[in-house]
Amino acid sequence: MKTPNSPEVARDWIARGFRTVEDIVYVGLGLLLTASAIVLLISGGIEFVQTLAAGTFVHSAIELLDRILLILLIVELLYTVQVSFRTHALLPEPFLLVGLIAAIRRVLVITAEFSHMPQRTETMYRDFFYELAILTGLILAVTISLVLVRRHNAMGTEM
Repeated sequence: MKTPNSPEVARDWIARGFRTVEDIVYVGLGLLLTASAIVLLISGGIEFVQTLAAGTFVHSAIELLDRILLILLIVELLYTVQVSFRTHALLPEPFLLVGLIAAIRRVLVITAEFSHMPQRTETMYRDFFYELAILTGLILAVTISLVLVRRHNAMGTEM
């Protein structure tokens, strides 16, 4: 039985304090991520309309794609914060999804940028293919990790 001065009561009180601080930090992160996503979405919408009106959309499509994927990444980070806030645990799956989106975003952007470069040197080709190969390996590793985590979770819920 816990007495008012027992070590268990002190530990419970300290643990509740840490959970409260953790919740405050998660709420702050969530608010910052939400504001960032909204600002990027609004400014992206404004730029989209302006480039369509000016007839320069083709030239700014890569930047718009990059912004859209960045917004998606922020939303996925917001989901990660929400899951962590709700469960008070760091789960690997949301972080793996964020990593996968970030890697795919980078592949799409560098591929689009490289295809629009007017002059390409041998060094530029080499650097492009190295980065593409590394990102492809990263995407494969994260995808395999996601499959393994989901399989592990499915097995854990069946038992």
